[in-house]
Amino acid sequence: MIDVVALGELLIDFAARSTDAAGYPTMAANPGGAPGNFLAALNAYGKKTAFLGKVGEDAFGHLLLGTLNAAGIETRGIRVDDSVFTTLAFVTFDAQGDRSFSFARKPGADTRLTWEEVDTALIDEAKVFHFGTLSLTDEPVRTATRKAVAYAKEHGKLISCDPNLRLPLWPNADGAKEQMLWSLKQADVVKISDNEVEFLWGCTPEEGAEKLLREFGVGLAMVTLGPDGCLLKNCQAAYRASCPKVRPVDTTGAGDIFGGSAMARLLELEKPLNALTEEDLAYIGRFAAAAASLSTEHSGGIPSIQKKERVLEYI
Repeated sequence: MIDVVALGELLIDFAARSTDAAGYPTMAANPGGAPGNFLAALNAYGKKTAFLGKVGEDAFGHLLLGTLNAAGIETRGIRVDDSVFTTLAFVTFDAQGDRSFSFARKPGADTRLTWEEVDTALIDEAKVFHFGTLSLTDEPVRTATRKAVAYAKEHGKLISCDPNLRLPLWPNADGAKEQMLWSLKQADVVKISDNEVEFLWGCTPEEGAEKLLREFGVGLAMVTLGPDGCLLKNCQAAYRASCPKVRPVDTTGAGDIFGGSAMARLLELEKPLNALTEEDLAYIGRFAAAAASLSTEHSGGIPSIQKKERVLEYI
């Protein structure tokens, strides 16, 4: 039995580490893509996972497959395509460790996944189906994602969504907003950032969480607040968790690690979403906030995930 299956992008993050005298950055390559980071956190914290996606028949594609296998993620749902390259992302940082992005994805292998290539048997085996909006930017992966979501819903799976706004990958902001709103309407569990709440509705995190519950039918809304922690809310309780004090060097993947850590704790509780108490939300939120914060002291997404024992020391 698989706990969580995710569909989405796999890519290589090139992160700037230094700059030479001419101003050119020296960059380090790390495995990336929000769904992979999300699943790796779940695996690190005791859950079984599988990935649905596509990489290129190239060195980076094989590196990603090896990394996911090493993390314990089932990779038989990942297709390898010799007609297109694995997607690349280039990440630069400001003094606070916050990122800006550019992408080599015109097209990237992740955008070429078709519905016919989706291994629905992995969805059948899973308790939870997770997706994000970066698999909705282009065809044919947009259709594949929409059909996979419908298939998962028809088969009674818990639907998890992370909107994961990356405006450089969209033709325009309106297109991004349209697909994000569609995604939120499909979901039972949503992990969303305060910046994404602002982008969608121009409101506070508290108002955004309430909107997700009342207008979108979400069962559990989790709003990340950067260094200020997170807000979790369901139909009967709310909880705000703080983060441990850290010295961030790279925030890449922190939100994904929060999401995977939170999902791991949610699955441990084995409760319906509408039965979660304030104590349950604290159990989820405090651990996830600590796991995400501690990851920022290290470079990369998957490589930065901390052992459960260390996370527990900070909650």
